[in-house]
Amino acid sequence: MLPPESRLLLVDDDERLRERMALALRRRGVEVLTAEGPQRALAVQEATRPTHAVLDLRMPGGSGLVLMADLLRREPGLQVVLLTGFGSIATAVEAMRLGAVNVLSKPIDADELLAAFSGQVAEQAETPSLAQAEWEHIQRVLVDCDGNVSEAARRLGLHRRTLQRKLAVGPG
Repeated sequence: MLPPESRLLLVDDDERLRERMALALRRRGVEVLTAEGPQRALAVQEATRPTHAVLDLRMPGGSGLVLMADLLRREPGLQVVLLTGFGSIATAVEAMRLGAVNVLSKPIDADELLAAFSGQVAEQAETPSLAQAEWEHIQRVLVDCDGNVSEAARRLGLHRRTLQRKLAVGPG
């Protein structure tokens, strides 16, 4: 748990994920400020001086690593956790080198996120099913393709209609 006087800045371009996580954190007594991208995050930081930040690695407005460096330059004591759906050892090492206190792979729940700030390991989340992992991968590719189903299908090696059926059915 974060100290009572803490303010957490949550930056993620995925509105549903951002707002669900913010709600879950608020229910745990955390003061949460949200931003959809780097520009808004810098404005929120200037106005509110958060003590903690959770940043998405890949956002249309810029990299979470670049944003983290900007935030830490303005407020060296800020504790930052980086979230990524595309985890790699190289990214984690670079984030820690730049000043992150932790790097976590999505999906994540509020308890795991709070534990990341204290260096604790939260109770292990249930392993996602193959259908859920496939759905998350499809969603990441769709984001990379700016929602273009035909391009996403090409990158996934699927026929466009097959991808459309998978999207209509949902995460299984």
